[in-house]
Amino acid sequence: MQRVTGVLGVVGDLVEDVVVWPEGPVQRGSDTPARVFRSRGGSAANVAVAAAAHVPVRFLGCVGADALGDRLVGELVAAGVDARVQRRGRTGSVVVLVDTDGERTFLPDRAASAALAPPAPEDLDGLALLHVPAYGLDGGDTATTVRALLASGRPVSLDASSWAVLRAVGDVRALVEAVRPVVLFANADEARELDLPVPGVDVVVKDGPRPTVLLAADGTRRSWPVDPVAGVRDSTGAGDAFAAGWLSAMLEGRDHDARVSRAHAMARRVLQHPGAGGGPA
Repeated sequence: MQRVTGVLGVVGDLVEDVVVWPEGPVQRGSDTPARVFRSRGGSAANVAVAAAAHVPVRFLGCVGADALGDRLVGELVAAGVDARVQRRGRTGSVVVLVDTDGERTFLPDRAASAALAPPAPEDLDGLALLHVPAYGLDGGDTATTVRALLASGRPVSLDASSWAVLRAVGDVRALVEAVRPVVLFANADEARELDLPVPGVDVVVKDGPRPTVLLAADGTRRSWPVDPVAGVRDSTGAGDAFAAGWLSAMLEGRDHDARVSRAHAMARRVLQHPGAGGGPA
């Protein structure tokens, strides 16, 4: 591995995912047998844990002053993440409904994740790049804190996260044009919502089994095929794993081909497991 100078910072949510795999079509107003799994979640936390297998990572976020928060922070630390976590209120949870094709629907209760106050200056020291999922822009003190970090002039990357969040926040396209992130990640739906590309910004568009496309800052376009994955069961966290792979390879100084190769490999590992944990890195 090439030597990394600086730390990958990630700011945003750390929550518990309650992942539900119904065993058939959901019977509205009645019972549907299901398997239920509980795991560490939150887009920012997912990226932090996955990337920590390759580069130094610091997580900035907020969880409740409760036993669940203790457990989730402990999992970040056990994964090698430098967790700079504020504690207030109660820890958030997200119910994740996963259909039989692996597509997921989120029902978030962010709770303390939306209450992040400005981090201490030392929490930002040494960061080579700060990664920001757009979930952090969706209301509460966290949105104010994240906007201030984006406006600080430090190098940032951005994940579009959710077309519904983009629509709720409203000004993400203008924010991208103002901030000029080093890279913007989006899936096909999010790309349409933001009317991508953005001139002067590297945009990486993921589209499930279809090719990954780089709309480069200089106006050029590249694409890479996605190897088929048999038995996809749960896509929760696949986009976060992709971002972790791309960013960690980028911080190691690797080229676009190597970034995509690692991003695809890391995303594949989560597709046959409940939640964002996936297999070994």
